[in-house]
Amino acid sequence: MLGLRRAFAALLPLPRAGSPPAAAMSTLLISQERYAWLRELGLQEENPGVYNGRWGGRGQVVTTYCPANNEPIANVRQGNLEDYEETVKKAKEAWKVWADIPAPRRGEIVRQIGDALRQKIKVLGSLVSLEMGKIFVEGVGEVQEYVDVCDYAVGLSRMIGGPILPSERPGHALIEQWNPVGLVGVITAFNFPVAVYGWNSAIAMICGNTCLWKGAPTTSLVSVAVTKIIAKVLEDNKLPGAICSLVCGGADIGTAMARDERVDLLSFTGSTKVGKQVALMVQERFGRSLLELGGNNAIIVFEDADLNLVIPSALFAAVGTAGQRCTTARRLFLHESIHDEVVAKLAKAYAQVRIGDPWDSDTLYGPLHTKEAVKMFLDAVEQAKQQGGSVVCGGKVINRPGNYVEPTIVTGLPHNAPIVHTETFAPILYVLKFKEEEEVFAWNNEVKQGLSSSIFTKDLGRIFRWLGPKGSDCGIVNVNIPTSGAEIGGAFGGEKHTGGGRESGSDSWKLYMRRST
Repeated sequence: MLGLRRAFAALLPLPRAGSPPAAAMSTLLISQERYAWLRELGLQEENPGVYNGRWGGRGQVVTTYCPANNEPIANVRQGNLEDYEETVKKAKEAWKVWADIPAPRRGEIVRQIGDALRQKIKVLGSLVSLEMGKIFVEGVGEVQEYVDVCDYAVGLSRMIGGPILPSERPGHALIEQWNPVGLVGVITAFNFPVAVYGWNSAIAMICGNTCLWKGAPTTSLVSVAVTKIIAKVLEDNKLPGAICSLVCGGADIGTAMARDERVDLLSFTGSTKVGKQVALMVQERFGRSLLELGGNNAIIVFEDADLNLVIPSALFAAVGTAGQRCTTARRLFLHESIHDEVVAKLAKAYAQVRIGDPWDSDTLYGPLHTKEAVKMFLDAVEQAKQQGGSVVCGGKVINRPGNYVEPTIVTGLPHNAPIVHTETFAPILYVLKFKEEEEVFAWNNEVKQGLSSSIFTKDLGRIFRWLGPKGSDCGIVNVNIPTSGAEIGGAFGGEKHTGGGRESGSDSWKLYMRRST
């Protein structure tokens, strides 16, 4: 782990001292020698943000910024609706070629994509860290997750299929045939700009679909860099580039995808508010959607829990990625008999979190993604105070360049306080007391979202009640581990206002196919 961090530190020498005057060079980071490694990904000062077999873009130019210092990195020319229309047509034409290729051969192409990502894993992870703001180890880990999904998809390409069922009629058989849906649209969020596209595209591709990707505008460079890697593999295999197309853009492109009947499945990752709008637009045309939305995730700690597990787990779940994971722990329920002890130990652990530049080898906690996220953090802290909460630690903006805030613990709120039921994409942990198992299970389930949850206990009966029909209502149910850190082999997703979609492992592949009997 430290080796990876040091590798990134070497890529980004410590800046500023002795730098030439600003007038003598471009203000973009990519123009500076210390960021020359960005060109290994094919990035330039000005980058086309549309790919459909060729690169282009006729939309507005967007500048992406480094959250650690709010300095501009590079520019991306987004696509407009003309680019979108052209790209959809090319993706549908490319599908005619791709769908005819046997599934194991499609798996071989996905294997090559995984290998190409492996070769660029450190430099691509560095870009994730620079543009999104997560620490370097997490950036590399995110690319590794895409690689792992490619490996998983290779095996899956030889296994997908339906059963032959007994027929009531003599001399007949029922065959369940699975075919690709066609064109899969993928809209991803800023917090996992590589992995979520990987979950979708690798599985969708081996199923025989083409993909159209719209990443978050604030991580457009990651979208361009990943697409360049994929495009090279397709080109080397003499396949249409539009099998994996890209249109960088804003809400106009996302709306077009949601309303377009040619997009046979739309996978959307983002907020519950926007996800609801997407779902309504897709449903209006009787389309298919796969929604991965918000999570107001809870950890429940019983009196018999091993606190040596609880403290690091709660810390990691609450402050990892600066609280910007959909699986981040936002509520911590503590049995009243251990409440004060755990709060004291957790506050001590928070004080030891090393805050700094994401690329520094000692950093465990980086910035929020945008200035707007900092404002939302401050607003949530103020609301918590107004509703009766006490800030045990944190609650302030850190006085340094970039979008840094203090990881925060709030106590004293009731379980049903409005702010506790509001998902804030920031490192704020609400610590709440409980007395009985039945009440705390109900409190876990009372929020609108249902993504991830965890309990810490040694009681086997309680564990199985937690896993059972009257336990957690979440899509991810953990025991004695944090709420974050899902594995690709299982289906990832949540219930209720989290959207109900499932991605990655298990039988999630079925969502990317249509079934005939």
